Formats: sequence, structure tokens, C-alpha cells
Amino acid sequence: MTMTTATETFPGIRRVEHVMGMPIVLDIRDDEFDEVVVEKMFEWLGWVDATFSTYKPDSEISRLNRGELLFEEAHGEVRGVLSRCEALRVATDGYFDVRRASGEPIDPSGLVKGWAVDRAALLLENGGVRNYAVSAGGDMRLRGRAVPELSWRVGIQHPLDRTAVAKVIETTELAVATSGAYARGDHVWNPRTGQSPRGILSVTVVGPKLEVADAFATAVFAMGPDLGPRWTASLRDYEAMTILADQTILATGGFPDD
Repeated sequence: MTMTTATETFPGIRRVEHVMGMPIVLDIRDDEFDEVVVEKMFEWLGWVDATFSTYKPDSEISRLNRGELLFEEAHGEVRGVLSRCEALRVATDGYFDVRRASGEPIDPSGLVKGWAVDRAALLLENGGVRNYAVSAGGDMRLRGRAVPELSWRVGIQHPLDRTAVAKVIETTELAVATSGAYARGDHVWNPRTGQSPRGILSVTVVGPKLEVADAFATAVFAMGPDLGPRWTASLRDYEAMTILADQTILATGGFPDD
């Protein structure tokens, strides 16, 4: 996803840091705010990376996978995230799962990114920030206005053309998550077959929480072109747009228009 910014001079700051293996972009459009909250936000994301990374050997997730740490001994946030992952596994009929297959190591990354950004957004709001966008590898939490504009405009990247957008969303408060193979290659797997789905290019889910939108987008992509779009029709509080391999676009009735 790409975030459009005003062509005129705007208040606030725009800061980019590489955390959790991806660029985290913070765009604040308030006239006045305490910059301490920005430091707290990036410190929080750094802690999440150190605690949940599957690449860092001393993270709690790596230690859990090696059997060096019991679930009961893990940090409360780790236990909470893994419990939330299990609830979403049940809610998605197993298509969102921290394990690619039975016996495989746990990898809660599909939830952690959205969960961490949701908490980062709460830190900003508790610090008095009113107009902001946080982008984590393209998935976003937005609130307020892209001052001087009256809202934020987010372009959903076309999965076959990096220079084009498939859809533009205009919003003043929303979480937006997209799952697809076009940016990172095959990394989403159908847990029933152990294979990456075919016939589907991308899934975008929007709603109030990024952790849920991100997990749902992953699950729908894993479901493939037949089940995925039908499953999204039953969602409450979340809307979805699926782009099939033939570039057909299927969207739920409440998916936002530009």
C-alpha cells in the first residue's frame, strides 16, 4: 500500500525506522504534540521485535520453539498473543495458524505486526496525538486527517503492477491490511494442503483493529479463490476486497470507496 501525502507544507513529522524486519513509517499531522510519545512508540516496537522475532535466537518465541521456555514461564504479552492466535485459528476454521503444519515451530508473526501497531496507535492517542498514520510494511492504522486534507487517502497496490493502484480508500479512522505473494513471494500456506494457494493475487481487509484485519487477510488468502471470498461475506465489522488471478475484483458490500 502507498500513502498519499499533501502537496502543501503540513504540520507534524514523518519518521521512518526499520523495525521488525520492515520499514515502520509514522506520519503525524498535528500542530503540536509531545515528541516523547514518538520515542515511546518506537521503543515499544523494538521490544516487540526482541521478544517475538523468529530470527533472533534469544527471543521468547525462539526459546519456546527450542523448548527452553515453557508457555507458563513466558512474558504475559507473549501468552496473550499466542492465546489470541489460537482464538483466531478457531474463528478462521484453521486457516490462520501459528504453525504451518503439525509439529512445526510456532510463528505468530501474522498477528504480531498488527497487534504491535494497534498498541503503538494507542500509545499515540494516549499521548494526545489526533491525526496520524502508522504503516508497517504497508499495513496501516490511520486516524483523523492528513492535514491539510480532510482525510487520509490510501492506495492499495495492484498485485501485478507495482506502479499502479487497484483501489483508493479515503478514511478518517481505519486499519488496512493486505496479504499476497507479489511482494514477498509464497509465504502464506493452506494449512490443509501445506501448499501456497493459487488463483488468488491479494486480499485486503479493513476494519477497526489491524491485528484482526491482518489475520483475516492471511486466512482468506490461504483459503484460496473459491472459499475465501465466500467466507468474507460473513464477516462482521470488517470488509474485504479479493483480487483473483484473472484480475477479477470481489469486494464485500461495505468495502470503502474513494
